[in-house]
Amino acid sequence: MLELDDKIAAMAPDLSPDEALAVDSQLDDRSLAPVNRPTGRHRARKIWLAVWPKVAAVAIALGLWQLVVMSGWRPEYVLPAPATVFDRLGELIADGTVFDALRITGERALYGYGAALIIGIVLGSLVASSKIVRSAVGAMITGLQTMPSIAWFPLAILLFQLSEQAITFVVVLGAAPSIANGLITGVDHTPPLLVRVGTMMGANRWQRLRHVMLPAAMPSFVGGLKQGWAFAWRSLMAGELIVILGPSVGFLLQQYRNLADAAGLIAMMIVILVVGILVDALVFGTLDRIVRRRHGLTEER
Repeated sequence: MLELDDKIAAMAPDLSPDEALAVDSQLDDRSLAPVNRPTGRHRARKIWLAVWPKVAAVAIALGLWQLVVMSGWRPEYVLPAPATVFDRLGELIADGTVFDALRITGERALYGYGAALIIGIVLGSLVASSKIVRSAVGAMITGLQTMPSIAWFPLAILLFQLSEQAITFVVVLGAAPSIANGLITGVDHTPPLLVRVGTMMGANRWQRLRHVMLPAAMPSFVGGLKQGWAFAWRSLMAGELIVILGPSVGFLLQQYRNLADAAGLIAMMIVILVVGILVDALVFGTLDRIVRRRHGLTEER
């Protein structure tokens, strides 16, 4: 403002008092004008900056794949070219095979992950709020998280035979410990000042957990949810390869392996990869951005 006043003062000899006052008013109005919002071009550029590295990575991967095929390292009926695989994938999509398989696998994933979510939240809340429960099962949760999912299948088949319950059992055991640990870690890292404020306001233990600790634990909890989904998805794929029930994604993988259909096998592997990426980006990525924005951990508005 001092610079603007100096400029007006320098112009004063050439301006009348009324003109000088008008210039001063215009400059003040201009300085108080609202900042323009990002334009459509700005948003398009932001999207492009986020997308092009992914496109470049896919292009490089496909190029390396094509180079390996051209090198003759393996016969093409064992390792087909990208074009062959994507043609086969198009056929599987056109005849509905992919969508039928994804429907069956998706129902299993939602049911198993939903059960793991409930168990993980209840178990994590109990461990986070009770020293006795933490002492009893806290270390066991971490131990369960480190167990490979495939190691549970002999027990699952012994208990439930080759059934849907066997697959769900393994999916739950694969995902629930990660969800519980994410919640426990978030509660443990709650700033003590927030807990003391809740206590001074008259909150009891469960009210502090519900209204103070759990909201503060959301960033870590979302990380546990993402990790739990990764474990659940891997456990489900392993289960469908072992427990052959219905034309699921895992069933098709096993079928194409038995038929030596390498193009179909790799096509279904691409489907598994794409589903995992989409769920992470659209569901957990969106949830993560919302939580970080609400906790002031991002510059986005």
